[in-house]
Amino acid sequence: MSFINLLFFTIYFITCHCAIYQGFDDLPSKVGIFDFIIVGGGTAGSVIANRLTENVNFHVLVIEAGPSNEGVLNSEVPLFSPRLAGSTFDWNFTTISQPGLKGRALAFPRGHILGGSSSINGMYYTRGSSSDYDRFAKVTGDPGWSWRNMLPYILKSEKWTAPVDHHNTTGQFNPAFHNFKGKVSVSLSGVAQTIDDRALQTTLDLKDQFPFNEDMNSGNPLGLGWLQSTIGNGTRSSAATSYLGPSVIRRSNLHIVLNTRVTRVLQSNGGNKPSFRTVEIAMGDTTTMLVARKEVILSGGTIGTPHVLLNSGFGDEHELKLIGVPSVANLPSVGKNLTEQPGMLLTWFVNSTDTADNFKNNATLQAQLFQQWQSNRTGPLTAADAGVNQVAWLRLPDNATVFSEFNDPSSGRNTPHLELMIANSAFFSTTPGHFVSGSVALVTPLSRGSVSLASNDPLENPLIDLGFLSSTFDIFSLLSAVSSARRFFAAPAWQGYVLQPAGSFANVTNDEELEDFIRDNAVSASHPVGTAAMSSRDANYGVVDPDLRVKGVEGLRIVDASVMPFVTSGHTQAPVYAIAERASDLIKSSWN
Repeated sequence: MSFINLLFFTIYFITCHCAIYQGFDDLPSKVGIFDFIIVGGGTAGSVIANRLTENVNFHVLVIEAGPSNEGVLNSEVPLFSPRLAGSTFDWNFTTISQPGLKGRALAFPRGHILGGSSSINGMYYTRGSSSDYDRFAKVTGDPGWSWRNMLPYILKSEKWTAPVDHHNTTGQFNPAFHNFKGKVSVSLSGVAQTIDDRALQTTLDLKDQFPFNEDMNSGNPLGLGWLQSTIGNGTRSSAATSYLGPSVIRRSNLHIVLNTRVTRVLQSNGGNKPSFRTVEIAMGDTTTMLVARKEVILSGGTIGTPHVLLNSGFGDEHELKLIGVPSVANLPSVGKNLTEQPGMLLTWFVNSTDTADNFKNNATLQAQLFQQWQSNRTGPLTAADAGVNQVAWLRLPDNATVFSEFNDPSSGRNTPHLELMIANSAFFSTTPGHFVSGSVALVTPLSRGSVSLASNDPLENPLIDLGFLSSTFDIFSLLSAVSSARRFFAAPAWQGYVLQPAGSFANVTNDEELEDFIRDNAVSASHPVGTAAMSSRDANYGVVDPDLRVKGVEGLRIVDASVMPFVTSGHTQAPVYAIAERASDLIKSSWN
């Protein structure tokens, strides 16, 4: 067992400026006791750090396992984001073998960097439907989580920004649903695509199936509309760049320690309930403990947070006993309910040479575009994805046969089941040729997975089981998604332009072969939620109450995507920003 070195800090606070320390050893011993210790400087943790330190009397420590985001070019340049997967800025998780994917294990990128996954993700900004939030309110018994009450927090996090080409955006978004003075830059693409007109014409050709939606972030996302991304002035806008900017970093009551791993939360002296205000930090062969005066806030994400909880003894007491971890709080829901969206790429050859594929295999063009980006932050490198300007959100038909076997897993009639992204390329495939693609995903899956311990070594990666395609509802839905993509690209607007399918998709001739194709090719959308889900105060399931406090204990709160009991019907960074904004107010109100 490692030697425990308990640090007691004096209550006296010296006058100092916030610093970002490269490791725990760099943290001055005289900075004083911290009121709040935030475990994880990711999407949610950065928001919490910013908002709590608005109160000069709150002293806050952020402990981030990864390095700084400063100077990471592949994070700054939007189109370079795929280079971050598998790098030192990725936790480099791998799932266990997935029976629903014929035994395949999947790479599972998560951000290992200040800003967390907001520093490495695809930057898509989608809020989900109003019903998604209303379901949160219903499940928790707290109307504060409803769309009406969450919209101010959604807006508080957003700073609408003009696209880099400053084109006329009339009809491409609705200003009434956006904030121009918030934190995270959100914009439309500043890179026109040659297929834009075809995609929009399809909303007229097939308006019953693909109606045009002026703004998918209005709370009613159904239809096809213009993609919005967390990009401002041609550069990624992450939680780190927007919530931990220079003016925040200068706050004397904020300290951020990088490259430091929290392994467990430990019991402290408490009151009526067990108190968990102590964090354990790995220091080579030893460990160090820090105590928060008010709260420890776990913001490690859907994988990191349950991993810390399980290592600490929060979870199913029988499962913990089998792995050799003493139970401190019998919360069987910890690590359960892992919900992730499966998706895949469908590609067709096109009768054109003017596609975004030109960039991928042309080193000279890449160098020229990078020079343009360095010069004025414009050009194709400012796009979130290779040639994506439109996204469609679709529902299964009300009379779909699958609903005779399953209840509708969506949150309401304005909530999509499926996503279809339209790309003027084969995304980041290096296959020679010119393509158009439809990236399809099931955003309301029924399959559930889990995060569990591989051993009682807190530094060993957890076992991640997505449970992919374990429900026949999910297979039915992905079959429908492929059918929708085929109908979209068979519309009159694409006649003479779209040729034959590319790759193994070309060999699919019936539903049986298509199911095989899905199981062979489905991947993770990297939108996991649910492993520390919130529930009503009196529910005998769930991990946190509606105020995001861990049930049955004091001094411990969770703020990240793990608290969502259901995945929102879209990409998850926008909801996480909003959750963190509301959580900040909840925490402040608890401590005046």
